[in-house]
Amino acid sequence: MKISLNWLKKYVEIPVSDEELIRLIGARLVEVEGVIDETHKYDGIKVVRVESAEKIEGTHLTLCMVNDGSAELTQVLCGAPNVREGMLAAWIAPGATVPASVKEDAPFVIGTRKMLGKYDSHGMLAAADELDFGDEHDGIAEIDSNMAKPGDALADVFGLNDLILEIENKSLTHRPDTFGLIGFAREVAGILGQKFNEPAAECSLKPDNAIDIKIEGDNICERYSAVVFEKHGEIKKKYLTLTDTLLAKSGMRPIDPIVDATNYLMLLTGQPLHAFDYDKFVAVGGSKNPKIIVRLAHAGEKMELLDGKEITMNESDIVITSNDVPVALAGAMGGASTMIDENTKNVILESATFSLYNLRKTQMAHGIFSEAITRFTKGQPPYQTLNVAEACASLLKDGFKISSVSDAYDYKAKANVVEITTDEINRLLGTDYSEKKVVNTLTNVGFEVETGKELKVTAPAWRTDIHIKEDIIEEVGRLNGYDNITPTLPRHNSATKNKMLTLKREIRDTMKEFGANEVLTYSFVSERLLENAGVKTSNSYKIVNSISPELQLVRQSIVPSLLDKAHMNQKIPFDEFALFEMNKVYRKDLGFNDEEVPTEKMSMGFVLAERKNQGTAYYKAKMYVEKFLKRFNLEAEFKPLKTDVAEALPFEKKRAAEIYVGENYLGVVGEFRTGVKHNFKLADYLAGFEIDLDVLLSLETPKKVNNSFEIKDKQDLTIATKKTYAETLKEVREKYPEAEITPVGIYQPEGAEEKNITFHLEFR
Repeated sequence: MKISLNWLKKYVEIPVSDEELIRLIGARLVEVEGVIDETHKYDGIKVVRVESAEKIEGTHLTLCMVNDGSAELTQVLCGAPNVREGMLAAWIAPGATVPASVKEDAPFVIGTRKMLGKYDSHGMLAAADELDFGDEHDGIAEIDSNMAKPGDALADVFGLNDLILEIENKSLTHRPDTFGLIGFAREVAGILGQKFNEPAAECSLKPDNAIDIKIEGDNICERYSAVVFEKHGEIKKKYLTLTDTLLAKSGMRPIDPIVDATNYLMLLTGQPLHAFDYDKFVAVGGSKNPKIIVRLAHAGEKMELLDGKEITMNESDIVITSNDVPVALAGAMGGASTMIDENTKNVILESATFSLYNLRKTQMAHGIFSEAITRFTKGQPPYQTLNVAEACASLLKDGFKISSVSDAYDYKAKANVVEITTDEINRLLGTDYSEKKVVNTLTNVGFEVETGKELKVTAPAWRTDIHIKEDIIEEVGRLNGYDNITPTLPRHNSATKNKMLTLKREIRDTMKEFGANEVLTYSFVSERLLENAGVKTSNSYKIVNSISPELQLVRQSIVPSLLDKAHMNQKIPFDEFALFEMNKVYRKDLGFNDEEVPTEKMSMGFVLAERKNQGTAYYKAKMYVEKFLKRFNLEAEFKPLKTDVAEALPFEKKRAAEIYVGENYLGVVGEFRTGVKHNFKLADYLAGFEIDLDVLLSLETPKKVNNSFEIKDKQDLTIATKKTYAETLKEVREKYPEAEITPVGIYQPEGAEEKNITFHLEFR
C-alpha cells in the first residue's frame, strides 16, 4: 500500500518534520518499507496558457505561442489534436525531465529542438501519460483555469512535490480502517496527540429498496447497498484532476470518470465500490427490473471477468448475480457482461461488505490481488457503505443523479464496549498515565469514553478489532509510544512454575536418553492424513479460513502426524528410529470449556519404526511405555483395547492395549493396522503409543528418578507356559525384582497349548 504524505496532510496537521513523522508511523502504527522521493519529479514543469495556435499546413503539428507567466511568449510545436488557443496546459521547459521517464535507466530530458527544418520548439506540452498520470495519450493534458494560472508550478497546483510511503500491509491485517487515507490520517493524528476532525459522516440517502436484493447464505455478506445513478448530462473527462494525482500516487491508472470515482473513494475511505451498467445488468437477468442475488457459486460455474479471463468458480466463491445469472466475482472483480463503457447511460453502484474468509480463498484460488480484494480480506466493516455511495454520487453529479437506493442490512450490530480502570492500564504498561491522558488518547482516534469508577470505552464503528481490556491497553501504549515507557519490573508476585512445562521438560530429557527424536508438526492436518491413519474425521473441528487445503482440520491425536513423518524418514532412508511429539489436541467429543471454546488436551505421541526387524513391534513399544513411566515412579497396567477406543485410533485391536496407572486411563500402546502401514508405505515393524499428559500430570506428582546403574550381569530366560504373557511377566518380576526385564519374543506352535515366552534380564 502507498500513502502520499501530501494527501495525508490534507486531513491532519503535521507539526513535526517528514523524517520524524515517518519514524513515528514506523514505531507506533506500521512498518514503512520504503520512501519514494518525488520532491523533484516535476521540477521545471509549469502551467501555461496557449495564446495562439496555428496549424502548420501539410503536417499534424501546431505552432503554439505559450504564456508561462513571464514577459515574453515561448514558441512550442505540438502534435496533439486538442491543442487550442486559450487552454491551460502543462509545459515541460527545456532542461526538465519527462516525469514518466524518471524511473528509466536513461530519463528523458527535454531540450530545444529544430523541427521541420525551420521552427524552434522550446520544451513540450505534455500528455497525461508523459506526466505519469495514466496511459492517456490522445491529447495534451488540460488544466482547469479555476485551479491555476499561467506561471504556476504544476507541482504546487496538484501537490506533486511529495514523499510516498510504501507500507507493509501484513501488520495491518486486523485494521481495515487504515486501508483508506482518512483512517490512516486518523491514526497519525492519534500518534501526534491531536484530535482528529472526522469528515462529515451523516448520510442523507433514504433507502426505497426499489431493487430486490437477496442474500443467500449465512455470513457471506453482512451488508449490500445498491444505488442507481441515472444519466442526465455529459461527464466526459476534460481536465487533469486531483483524482488523477491520487490514483497515480497509489499506483493506479485512470480508466473512465465512473470507475475513477469508485477507485478514488476506495483510496480515501477504504470502502471498495463497483459500478455495473444498469441496462446490461437487467438484460443479463432477463427481467424488467433488476434483481440482485448474492450467493455462493456452484462448483464448476463459469464467468468471464473484466480482464477478459474466464474463470471456473468453486463453492467458496461469492458471486453477485442478476436474477441468479453471475455478473461479478464478489469483492474481487466484475464480470465482462455488465462492464461500464462509453455508452453507459445508467449505473448500479454496489457498496457492500463480504466475508473475508471466503475472499481469501477466492484471492488464492484465482490469483486476484486487486486493491479492492486486498481491503475486503482485511474485514471491511459495514457502517459506511451508503455514506461512500453518496460521496460517489457527489463526484458524478454533473453527469448522474440518484434515482433509487436499496440497502440489505439488519442494523443489529452492537458497538463493542470495554470497561477498564486507569490503574489496570498503568499496571500492565508500567506507566503512570493520568485518567485525562488516557481519555484524550482514546477520544483522539474516535473512541467514546465515559468516566466514573471505571472508564466505559465504546469502540467506534470502524474498530472491529476491539473486544477486551488488553485491546484498550494496547491502544493507549501504542499511540503514546512504547519507546516512551520507562522499563520497570512487573508489579506482581513472582510467577509459579508451570507444572506442565516442567513435566514436558522431564519427558524430553527421558525420551532423549532412550534414543527417541522429538519433532514438532502442524496442529492443522488434512482429511487425507486422518483417512490414511484410519481415524474418523467427523470428530475433528474444521477450520473456516484454513491457509491451505492441506490444513483444514484440527488434529484429534498426535500419532497420525508422526506416521507421516515416519514415512518421510524411512524414505531417506533411515532404517531404525523413534519419533515423539508433545502438543495439544482437540476433539468434538471433549465438548467446550467454561469460555465456550473447544476443550484442549495435552498429548504425547510416539512412533518407532524398524525396516530390518522381523520381530513383534508391540513389545518394544510397550517396553518404552514401561521404562518411561518407571522414570516417574509409576507402574503401568495393560488392559484389552475397547472397541470405541480402537475405532478412534489407528492401532490394531488384537495387538494393542490400554495403558492404566491404577484406575487412571492414560492412553493406548500397540501396533498399527495393516491398512495404515500400507497407506503410509511403512515397514511392518511399526508400533507406537499416545498418552494423555494432563492425566499423567494429575497423578501423584510425577518425579523422575535416576535409573542409571552399572550392568552387573545379563541373561535370557525362556519359559514354557500356558499362562498369558502378563501373568508370566508378573511372576518373573516377583522372582527377579532387581532385574530390568525386556520382552524378546513369544512362540506358540499351531495347535499347541503351551507357548514359549523369552525375556532378556539385566541385573544392575
